[in-house]
Amino acid sequence: MTFPPLSKDESATPSSQPSLYSTPARTWTLLLLVFIAVYFAALFSPALLDDADATHAQAAQHIASSGDWVTLYVNGIRYLEKPPLPYWIVAVDYHLFGYNVFATHLPMALAVLGCAIVAWLWARRAWGDRAAFYAALAMLTSVGVFLFTRTLIPESILTFFLLLALYSFLTGIEDRKPARFYLAYASLAVALLAKGLIAPVFFVAAIVPYLIVTGDWRRWRQFHLFTGLLLFLAIGAPWHILAGLRNPDHGNPIGNVPTPGHVHGFFYFYFINEHFLRFLGTRYPHDYNRQPWYVYWLGQLIWLFPWSLFLPVVLRRAWRNRRLFYSDLRYEVTNTIQFLDPRLTASESSALAARLRFRARTSLLLALYAGFILIFFAISTNQEYYTWPIYPALLMLIAGGLSVIEESQTEGRKASSGWLSGAHVFFMIIGIAAAALLAWGLWQSRHLPYIADIGTLMAHRGVGGYTLSMSHFFDLTGPSFAALRMPAILAALAFFLGPLAAWRLRRLGHAFEATVSVAFTIAVVLIAAHIALVRFQPMLSSRAMAETINRLTAEPASRNAQLMLYGDQADGSSILFYTHRPALLVHGATNYFSPDPVTQGQVFGSSMIWGSDYPDAPHIFLSDADLLRMWGSGPRKLLFVPGDFHDHVQALLGSRLYSIQELSDKTLYTDRPL
Repeated sequence: MTFPPLSKDESATPSSQPSLYSTPARTWTLLLLVFIAVYFAALFSPALLDDADATHAQAAQHIASSGDWVTLYVNGIRYLEKPPLPYWIVAVDYHLFGYNVFATHLPMALAVLGCAIVAWLWARRAWGDRAAFYAALAMLTSVGVFLFTRTLIPESILTFFLLLALYSFLTGIEDRKPARFYLAYASLAVALLAKGLIAPVFFVAAIVPYLIVTGDWRRWRQFHLFTGLLLFLAIGAPWHILAGLRNPDHGNPIGNVPTPGHVHGFFYFYFINEHFLRFLGTRYPHDYNRQPWYVYWLGQLIWLFPWSLFLPVVLRRAWRNRRLFYSDLRYEVTNTIQFLDPRLTASESSALAARLRFRARTSLLLALYAGFILIFFAISTNQEYYTWPIYPALLMLIAGGLSVIEESQTEGRKASSGWLSGAHVFFMIIGIAAAALLAWGLWQSRHLPYIADIGTLMAHRGVGGYTLSMSHFFDLTGPSFAALRMPAILAALAFFLGPLAAWRLRRLGHAFEATVSVAFTIAVVLIAAHIALVRFQPMLSSRAMAETINRLTAEPASRNAQLMLYGDQADGSSILFYTHRPALLVHGATNYFSPDPVTQGQVFGSSMIWGSDYPDAPHIFLSDADLLRMWGSGPRKLLFVPGDFHDHVQALLGSRLYSIQELSDKTLYTDRPL
């Protein structure tokens, strides 16, 4: 059996490459500048955000202060639903840099840089220097990667170790290097400690079909499965075993719903409730939303933007070259004569044959990996950031296909150029529309004064019941642009000028410069987005109230003041982090239904429910009756009230409330005059 002839764009010799990516030093000088501008500079602000960001930071804070590296705690309550690795790393950071936002978010930023490095190494071997540069640049300038590393969630860390495991396993097969397999098993174990069972599930779901399709399963003895499994367990199992022993069942739990003193231990809660029942959508408590299918699939194009612009071009090229792809998967490349070209030496032809083989196998593995994850979360409960692990895979495929098209010097180049020009036209349409929308917002707010607390200008539309990570984006109003003038102007200029420049460069035949211009345009937009996020700090973070509490409790008269939060601790989690104080929670451990019609039916207190039912849980959970009895007696009380509960608390306590500070829709009260 012989190979079909190579397509012309595969066999052509690339033209002289731009010097920008001709050496790793030049490549990484620019990439590191992009990383510093977009990610490193963003590590110092805004303050930790309420909800998951500061809640997870509290877990790391407890590790650093208590020395307990096994059981996670938040506000003194067991927090068993998350694996420990991200919190271990952040706890180490706290010892090095102190309790601050830089130490908290540094691991996520470094994981993004790690993904860019692995993508560069992988794409360079499969497609060459240009593709490697594009792949790393794409990791640093994609919308989803930026958005979903603004808070302390483990997705970037999980993705880095999964990507490293896949690359190590693939190169171990191709290079016959057993040490690579052990690196894969070790990386997979670390990924397990970062996010849980989905790490080995995603890895196996990609590797097993890959081995079947390529026929490499016949070499299974070379994979060191037994010793590799021992290494995997040696790294991943100890924490799980210790966590199970230290957090056993209590009482005689019945069913999935815990009751005081009768609660399933770690093994049931972590493996059954948090993995299998979460996938099925029957996890308790049911505090997660699910995106509509059209939002889910459209979202992937948004999170990969702007590189998803080139996806149609790459898919078209892949379809045209499908025969070569399938042939290379089925047969070993043993006769380099078939790859000879008059313009290539025998050595270059051999290298091209090896690259084509690795390219085809890379494409198969990454496609299987990304495809499984997309389907997995399409049928499971999901959040926008759950598909984070597919970003490097799809970005490498896009970068590889785009680089081959741009480097070709064949007749097919005109057709491809037409599709690429179409992508740039679409980018211009998006850019002009975005610039016009931003200009409209600026015009609407032109006579309004700058207001530091943007939360007072926001709507309360409650999209997705605020159970989706991007829900607050829909609360923007025209007047809110009064606080966003500078980032809005910066983003509008980038959206208007960048796409025009990129399209013009493509028309002039400067393909590389055109593609880089697209990336740089979005890099500027991401910088503007970070500035806007800083402006949102009063709405999304309660640090200012924490500083007020710290000043009050520094005075002798209020040193023993009791801190209280109304509702779920996540609503004011940054207060607990920045004050280093425990808080009493009113309706913080039960399914409390707000009397406010805006929030009727939402479940509050969900992050504390399970741990609160352990017999040794501290008595920090109060009812309205407890609050009424304690209010005004004993030490001073400081009560944080989110906007959803404001009217209810006003009706409950009335004239006994003394307001200390208002921040967006949040209020800090005390029970006696200052």
